[in-house]
Amino acid sequence: MSTGAAGIDYSVWDHIYVSDDEDVTNPYVDSPSLFRMRHRARLERMAEFQQRGEDLECSVLECKRQLEEAQGRLGELEEGRREGEEDEDREAELKRVQDEVKKLKKDEKSFEKMMKEHRREGKKVPWDVDSISKEGFSKSVLNITPVTKEETEEEKAEKHKTFVEKYAKEIKHFGMTRRWEDSQKYLSDNPHLVCEETANCLVVICIDFEIDEKHALMEQVAHQAIVMQFILDSARALKVDARGCFRQFFSKIKTADKPYQDAFDHELELLKERIRNCAQIRKESAVKELEEEDRQERLGPGGLDPVEVYQSLPKEIQKGFDEKNIQMLQEAINKLDLDEGKYHIQRCIDSGLWVPDSLAGDGDEEEEADEEDDS
Repeated sequence: MSTGAAGIDYSVWDHIYVSDDEDVTNPYVDSPSLFRMRHRARLERMAEFQQRGEDLECSVLECKRQLEEAQGRLGELEEGRREGEEDEDREAELKRVQDEVKKLKKDEKSFEKMMKEHRREGKKVPWDVDSISKEGFSKSVLNITPVTKEETEEEKAEKHKTFVEKYAKEIKHFGMTRRWEDSQKYLSDNPHLVCEETANCLVVICIDFEIDEKHALMEQVAHQAIVMQFILDSARALKVDARGCFRQFFSKIKTADKPYQDAFDHELELLKERIRNCAQIRKESAVKELEEEDRQERLGPGGLDPVEVYQSLPKEIQKGFDEKNIQMLQEAINKLDLDEGKYHIQRCIDSGLWVPDSLAGDGDEEEEADEEDDS
């Protein structure tokens, strides 16, 4: 190790490679075009090595994400087991998730080992004219911690509403995009769409399509919602701006290995199932609201629902109402106990089934008609 006067280690400079070609060249044999060819080949190897490192990093992050989800499901199943909810299906699912967790832990260790090996390999690569000098800083940074204000729920809701109103057309266009290349190009042209608001809006569009029974459109937009969610998850894991890493997602998904593609498909199926459940709940809620509106419109002067009152009446009284026979109604009521008869009569009046004034009016008209006949 060679050191300077200040004790600085200069041994790192001992293996610097500064030639433009890969091998020892002969000025009588090698031509400028051959130099360029060798230089280009070295650049391609460097790019391939860097891409391999990025792919390994993505694989590690994806494995950690799947492991976290599997451990969450395992915890839920074990909690249900402790509460006494035991059955064959639950035990089989518990065993399957336990095996999945073991496999993912093994995969995680394997990926991390490959990452360490890749880093060691990178340290052994000699420097050359393309790597000896790199830009260290591309901007000035003040060493000041920014003051971030936590948004309230009202502010978040207003922010979401404003964003969706402004970019609703662009978000829907992205939701309808089918090919990977088209999706990537559209986000490149509209990077402001790479955000949480877009993902949430896409899910709302999915629910609306499912309620309208446009199932194929729902599945298409759900696919794009998962695309956006994977991009955002990757950005959070790497702690970078999502607008700067969406190309990495598309690069990986186009040549995805089976585990990564299976993870994507699994998340897509889970989202579609949640959308179907949410749409069903909204449908049932809408039906209940309509029924309640109808009920409120039916309420009689005493605040009772005539349908509910009618269903609670004895059969003979119901028959009198069905045939609109007042005499039959009176006979049916007279057969009841006094208190029970009063109870049913009062409920009929409060619900509007029985209107005493109109009945009295009918009786007065009959008496007047009899007096005219006598005269």
